Amino acid sequence: MSVTSRYREAWEGFWRAAPEEQGAVFWDAEPARTAARHLALFEPHLAAVGLPVVDLGCGNGTQTRFLADRFPRVLGVDLSAAAVEHARRADPAGQADFRQFDAVEGGEARQLHAELGDMNVYMRGVLHQCEPADRQPLLDTVATLLGDRGRAFVVELSEAAHSVLMGLVQGPAGPPPKLAPVFAHGLTPAGVDDDAVPGYVGAAGLAVVAQGELPLATTEHTPDGTPIELPSHWMVLGRGD
Repeated sequence: MSVTSRYREAWEGFWRAAPEEQGAVFWDAEPARTAARHLALFEPHLAAVGLPVVDLGCGNGTQTRFLADRFPRVLGVDLSAAAVEHARRADPAGQADFRQFDAVEGGEARQLHAELGDMNVYMRGVLHQCEPADRQPLLDTVATLLGDRGRAFVVELSEAAHSVLMGLVQGPAGPPPKLAPVFAHGLTPAGVDDDAVPGYVGAAGLAVVAQGELPLATTEHTPDGTPIELPSHWMVLGRGD
């Protein structure tokens, strides 16, 4: 299977309209507040540090470039061709590789694994943005990419994030400027129940190696200047057998 045309077009529209500069997109927070925090939790659980690293759902590649400073081969993949072009333009030195990739299409996942072998996966805030029918295939793809030796670091907005986001969208001043385009393009963040995630993980043949709670940084602020961070849950995943 592959993602619906509506979902693909929504992301293409979003990224075609997105500004070029880093930090202009709602979730494009600086790596010191995102990938660096995540890597400190992820690295102790890496069974094979030398494996390629795939940033699954890389967007404009800000976190991918950070990872490329720390691992020998890093690949950023995204459903949106426009996002991949953003990422390439933002990386003139070629720190990382980028390519378009449909993460719910099993054939593409198997082809990438055949090319690169087992890999470690970084996935930040992708599952909660997926349409319901795509969530299990997404975790199945993660399992395919990991193979026998890889580990995945998965960060997802908690259910509680939905009420935070709705409070921002429905506030007297309307949604913050960087959040408004997300909803304007038909994207609906924080759409997965906390209790559903372990089921997707187990059905993919994966096990939770470690987990915890950590607020997910955004680039927006409240009217009084407080940075907006969303409740999130992180997991390190590996083979369950």
